[in-house]
Amino acid sequence: MWNSYNTGDYAGMIAETVPTVSANGSVFTSYYARPLGDKNVPGIVLIPHMPGWDEWCRETSRRFAEHGYAVMCPDIYHAYGTGTPSEVAMRARNDGGVSDQSVMDDVKGCLDFLKLSPSSNHKAGVIGMCSGGRHAFLAACTVDGFDCAVDCWGGAVIMKEEELSTKRPVAPISYVKDLKIPLLGIFGNDDRYPSKEQVDETERLLKEHGKEYEFYRYDGAGHGIWYYDKEVYRQEAAMDSFNKTIAFFDKHLKE
Repeated sequence: MWNSYNTGDYAGMIAETVPTVSANGSVFTSYYARPLGDKNVPGIVLIPHMPGWDEWCRETSRRFAEHGYAVMCPDIYHAYGTGTPSEVAMRARNDGGVSDQSVMDDVKGCLDFLKLSPSSNHKAGVIGMCSGGRHAFLAACTVDGFDCAVDCWGGAVIMKEEELSTKRPVAPISYVKDLKIPLLGIFGNDDRYPSKEQVDETERLLKEHGKEYEFYRYDGAGHGIWYYDKEVYRQEAAMDSFNKTIAFFDKHLKE
């Protein structure tokens, strides 16, 4: 939980960019933040959102590292070159976005990296926000090896036929029957993508298939309630849901 550390304990971390091998054999870069000196450290793969592999994602990676996690945040937009996060994300957006398969391959590469680390406790979760939340749901259903997943306001988990494409050929909700790990969902009730109705339908299908999940939904909040650099930030909802996320990860990755 926030501010729950002992002030007498040693604290230290390292954060750096590291080469990572995707499941498809390509090499890309990930942001890797982890505590120093600890053994049996659980891992988290933090999937970037469509604003790009940006400063917010790096800061959030360090925030989870402060709470005792080794965090890998992959540059899922590496096929579009380098530049500022917004420049690279714009190239990806103009190309119809990064493909689901490419993201899942990169996520699996990060998962393998974390679990092979000598300091790992061999447990790992996945989390994403916005498009990254969609990818986290997809990874939870299709990538073997994760122990839990967190979807933060992921849009396009439920998709209409006309929204499918060669890069996004299957709606993630279609894989709900394959979900084998606990899922946490964080949503704003004023969000339009996903809408309240889409979250209702996701929850209905999770119940129908007997899946283990927790959904928290906040009134007066829309899309991106953790983004303190934007007007959508909602302080009370953000801190409550962050604490719930840490508690969820602690339960499934540390116990």
